[in-house]
Amino acid sequence: MPEIMFREALRQAMEEEMTRDENVILIGEEVAEYNGAYKVSQGLLDKFGSGRIIDTPISEEGFTGVGVGAAIAGLRPIVEWMSFNFSFMAYDQVISNAIKMRYMSGGQFTVPIVFRGPNGPAEYLGAQHSQALQSIYAHFPGLKIVAPSTPYDAKGLLKSAIRDDNPVLFLESELMYALKGVVPDEEYFIPIGEADTKRKGKDVTIVSFSKPVHLVLKAAKELETEGIDA
Repeated sequence: MPEIMFREALRQAMEEEMTRDENVILIGEEVAEYNGAYKVSQGLLDKFGSGRIIDTPISEEGFTGVGVGAAIAGLRPIVEWMSFNFSFMAYDQVISNAIKMRYMSGGQFTVPIVFRGPNGPAEYLGAQHSQALQSIYAHFPGLKIVAPSTPYDAKGLLKSAIRDDNPVLFLESELMYALKGVVPDEEYFIPIGEADTKRKGKDVTIVSFSKPVHLVLKAAKELETEGIDA
């Protein structure tokens, strides 16, 4: 099985789902002409055209609202925020509209939308670009939170998120886009909401997500030298 970068795993997931379903679209700042701020959407404009890979103005509240409306109308939008820090500009669209519409309509509407982009600290960025926001969003019913730790998990979870009929917040660690990992050529999915055991042990259980998983695995190796099986 080939090793690919985290960003490439995300791109594969979007490309496969867009090829399968013409209702899947990608919108956000610089996702098209610039191939994405972190080159996650590289080449997608050439393959799917400007009707499905859509550059937006710097207006998170506006294009997030467009995405929510498009989802209600039958499309399956992927909304990319250039940074999750900027999602605060669109906070009301997510919390008041996207995640409540299915419940408030008595199930008459579904909102199959994915909000994705870089989250957490990064190198050489200011404080207003460096916050980790998953714990804030996790408090709101109706919103699924996904924060993958490997390219394999990223691809399988993003494909599941795109096919989900509910809003999914997909947080990508900004420091992991170049991380390499094994991803199979054949299609696969990872269910949302099920834990994965990265390392078996009998003494202590450590739970983590996203980039810290790699720190936890290093810590588990160190604990092993002290006779603790984590």
